[in-house]
Amino acid sequence: MNRFTTISMAIAVALAAASAAAQTAKGPQQVVKPPVAQAWIDMATFAGMGMPMGGGSPMNTMGAMFGGRGGPNTFGMTQAASAGQYVDVALYTSRNSNLSEALQSVPPGTQLAPTLKLMSPVEQKGKPVRPDDDSVDQPEYERPKGKMLLYWGCGETVRPGQPRVVDFATAAPADFQKFFIARRATQRGAHSAVGRPHWPSRDDTRMVPAGASLVGEHGFTGQGVPEGFRFSIPAAQDLMPAIELAQRDAGGTTVLEWKALPTARAYFIAAMGAREGAGGGDGAEIVFWTSSEEPDTGSGLVDYQTNGAVDRWLREKVLLAPSTTSCTVPKGIFGEGAMLRVIAYGSELNLAHPPRPTDPKIAWEPQWAVKVRVKSVANAMLGMDMGAMMGGGGRGAAESQAPSAPAGEPAKKDEKPPSATDGALDAVNKLRGLFGR
Repeated sequence: MNRFTTISMAIAVALAAASAAAQTAKGPQQVVKPPVAQAWIDMATFAGMGMPMGGGSPMNTMGAMFGGRGGPNTFGMTQAASAGQYVDVALYTSRNSNLSEALQSVPPGTQLAPTLKLMSPVEQKGKPVRPDDDSVDQPEYERPKGKMLLYWGCGETVRPGQPRVVDFATAAPADFQKFFIARRATQRGAHSAVGRPHWPSRDDTRMVPAGASLVGEHGFTGQGVPEGFRFSIPAAQDLMPAIELAQRDAGGTTVLEWKALPTARAYFIAAMGAREGAGGGDGAEIVFWTSSEEPDTGSGLVDYQTNGAVDRWLREKVLLAPSTTSCTVPKGIFGEGAMLRVIAYGSELNLAHPPRPTDPKIAWEPQWAVKVRVKSVANAMLGMDMGAMMGGGGRGAAESQAPSAPAGEPAKKDEKPPSATDGALDAVNKLRGLFGR
């Protein structure tokens, strides 16, 4: 054994001993068991036009696109809905994996008291297939044309080194991975599954009334739900006010302004639009812009995030501070328009009973736990007044009133051709097929 081998072995032994000593210094690891029952309560406030994201029924989604509040209330509308306030609740208990119904007692301020009826979804069975049919339906996708551009940061002008660009024609999957920086710490909240009753339900489709408050004592009861599952929601986790977003032109830039929300932990803004390819080439340019000081497409941030992640991204200047009330979209980024989304993050609340013992030698075996998540989101078209969008005039209204060709007849030559936005949306759909997004 040479000298260097002896030294290496000595270092390895020393490191192992140090690691063991550190573990001993930390003391025994506490045994933590999952709660017998778990509840999730998601609250969301939406302002402006609806932006369907997969939640709610098709009819509600269609109504949301035109700013109308659809009905009846359905589970999942905290993910996408028209203007208003929404609540999704789900409950699970390990003592009854087939729990079909439960009740949630709610305070008078909800205007839904005394209880909400939670119901498990009915299990859906798909169409049976032949035992010998093992074929795979693999559609063919054409690679889209054009480019994607990413800008970031509030300000009057585009920052040096921007935009980040990906060309559809030449980009490899790794290029798209590098482009689509999307921070996300969204945990599972209220969700629909057989044996996990939720509200709104088939028998209780009431909307959350205007002016409702969830502050106060709540409780869950049902077969297999532990007794004493009661807790209080404080004012800090109540339904958030709507974001009152105003937009104004300032020499070609768009200034976004809003009133600070008292319970907002942070803000984030994202916009996506399109413009014709440079030089009139084939394909549209899909354009992303976010308020972050660091590159991020924003696709993962316009949703609930954990408190720890929000605080970390505030320090990294990915999110806007809660005292922020304005942000300027730089000049010359978008062409004919963009979809704009502003989110205010509320503070997540996690409760459990009994509380976690401070003595690590004592196992923690909670009887119940509840997670409460809160957000407020405003959806709009960048630079466009909401009144004009809903038929009050402006370019959008004028175009919608233009006569169309009779059914069965070809469009006239002077009619408006497909826009850059149409091309961008088509390109996004093709990308999903190519890269499994």
